[in-house]
Amino acid sequence: MKRFEVVFRPRAEADLSELYGYIAAEAGLPVAGAYIDRIEAACLALETFPERGTRRDDIRPGLRTLGFERRATIVFQVLDREMLIVRVLYGGQDYLQALRSAPNEP
Repeated sequence: MKRFEVVFRPRAEADLSELYGYIAAEAGLPVAGAYIDRIEAACLALETFPERGTRRDDIRPGLRTLGFERRATIVFQVLDREMLIVRVLYGGQDYLQALRSAPNEP
């Protein structure tokens, strides 16, 4: 089975940091830490089964989205040997607008 290196783009890392801060303020540090850990685990699991989620070639060739616990959307792209985590968007964030506004970022 082909394995991919999972790489978090800087914007995806910033998304996780912002999400951690938001949840920590609303529900506390332990809850925030556990939620971020679960998201990161879901992202890392893509290395062995990358064809999950919904193809979104209408936004960018090779782009996929994967819902996470009904509140977050993991946006990723499968490349030759890498699995790029492009964004991690929470709740009602408009991921279509977020991705279309940065078309040059892989």
